[in-house]
Amino acid sequence: MARLALDKALPAQWIDEVFQEHRQRQYPRELLFSTVVELMTLVTLGLRPSLHAAARKMDERMPVSLAALYAKVKRTEPAVLRALVQGSAQRLAPVVACLPERQSLPGWQLRVFDGNHLPASEKRLAPLRDFRGAALPGHTVVVYDPDSALVCDIVACEDAYESERVAAAVLIEQAQPGQAWIGDRHFCTEALLQGLHERGAGFIVREHARHPKLMGQGPWSAYAAIETGRVRQQHIDLAEPAQEQAQRLWRRIEIELDTPTEAGETSIVLWSNLPEDIDAASIARLYRKRWRIEGMFQRLESVLHSEIKSLGHPRAALLGFAVAVLAYNVLALLKQVTEQAHRASHPELDVSTYHLTVEITSGYEGMIRLVPPEHLPCADDDPARLM
Repeated sequence: MARLALDKALPAQWIDEVFQEHRQRQYPRELLFSTVVELMTLVTLGLRPSLHAAARKMDERMPVSLAALYAKVKRTEPAVLRALVQGSAQRLAPVVACLPERQSLPGWQLRVFDGNHLPASEKRLAPLRDFRGAALPGHTVVVYDPDSALVCDIVACEDAYESERVAAAVLIEQAQPGQAWIGDRHFCTEALLQGLHERGAGFIVREHARHPKLMGQGPWSAYAAIETGRVRQQHIDLAEPAQEQAQRLWRRIEIELDTPTEAGETSIVLWSNLPEDIDAASIARLYRKRWRIEGMFQRLESVLHSEIKSLGHPRAALLGFAVAVLAYNVLALLKQVTEQAHRASHPELDVSTYHLTVEITSGYEGMIRLVPPEHLPCADDDPARLM
């Protein structure tokens, strides 16, 4: 199953086509970009301890020197990484469509976006490695679909100290009507929210302490009870021109919590432009799904070795993270397929991503060694083949 999913999501020919279409200064000679991705996949899955070890294991299949390999890795352009993540999610979408539909908000596609900073690398200056302000290899802003459990977009930033809002502004250019974007307070800026609103997309974003200046706000509604406390709402207005005031139907939702957060907060305030037929209680429940992206980041780090400390160059480190995201999408699909296959006998089955990865890595290399390539299954155009 893992080989079929990898073959479907990341075929070598398609990877090279994406590289050729989105590259700017790089070009392939003896070393194809698909070979680089294959090597990095072995590292992120834990089949090889480092890129150096993965390359040495290829022996005669490695057409260039290790120095040439590292030179290509550290020149990988962020646009190529984004295209790979977008394309792999699109390639897996028909397979996900064969599963029973899961919609947290009927008629809407959820998009959770958040940033992830890579830690200081051991390849940095030794006196700086243990300091929080040490030179970092970069960061990413990721878009996650909690219903399909797939990462569908990513923007890689080489400058680790660049604001996440800059990358988020690039991400929301792809926003579409019928999508509901969910983000933390860091993304509560007028530029980002207005950008989503103009593209016909909805948003649920936590209010920042220095939120955009309000031109007007309506009275609070009565409280309504929810599972974690109670919630109320009011209408807010940022628009200055009169013609804009009729177009913005934004709301502020306040959640009073029964149990304080880890930071000691007893209330959470959200902003949303979702239609009025989606009540404040539903918006409060939807925002809780934002935490799923935090769990995804944790699995990327612990299960898939997305933070490869031996790669100190920003572009190399970001390539390692992006390939881990590609592998995560495959694992997320296998998790759902396995749960669905046993749904009749185990309706509450929740497959562990960690143990799924252990099962794959423990037998994958033996399968490759013992089974001739012509006897291995290959992905075809039938999405149900993975089911």
